[in-house]
Amino acid sequence: MTCKFLEINTGHIETKNINYVVVFYIFVILQIKLKFMKSILLALVSVLFVSCLSDGGASKPVDYTVQNEKEIVDYIAKNKLTAQKSDSGLYYVINEAGTGAQPTATSNVTVAYKGYFTNGSVFDQSKAEGISFGLNQVIKGWTEGIPYFKTGGSGILLIPAHLGYGSNDSGPIPGGSVLIFEVKLIAVN
Repeated sequence: MTCKFLEINTGHIETKNINYVVVFYIFVILQIKLKFMKSILLALVSVLFVSCLSDGGASKPVDYTVQNEKEIVDYIAKNKLTAQKSDSGLYYVINEAGTGAQPTATSNVTVAYKGYFTNGSVFDQSKAEGISFGLNQVIKGWTEGIPYFKTGGSGILLIPAHLGYGSNDSGPIPGGSVLIFEVKLIAVN
């Protein structure tokens, strides 16, 4: 197929065969598209490669047992606490045992508390009147630890990560953290 065009040259009109011009422009356009397509393809392959390397945020749990045990024992020694250790690894200090009802692991309770790390940095604190919740709706350290107290009792729970949030971050709490709670059992509801 032959394409013709009009060219104005020194005042008169000439007709030329421009097959070579059309082929050249098609070649240039294809080269531009190929470079653009290569860029897009490279970007897509890169995204796929990176996403295959990532596990979607789900990582294998890390066992912090030994590290947490040392951190808790050091904290107890530094603060001259008299703590007891349960079979699960929970440490607890009973400052006041309390004289009222004693909750079970499924009781609904009202507790005033202050939660902090072994460095003293507070990550959560209730008001003096406390908050109410079911002990089967909280971290394992609370489910196990609060029943050591009777209503009116107070003390400290030193919770290793496996009884807290494990190796997962939760709000201001980094995964693997030892959690310390000063608690006062206000009521068994």
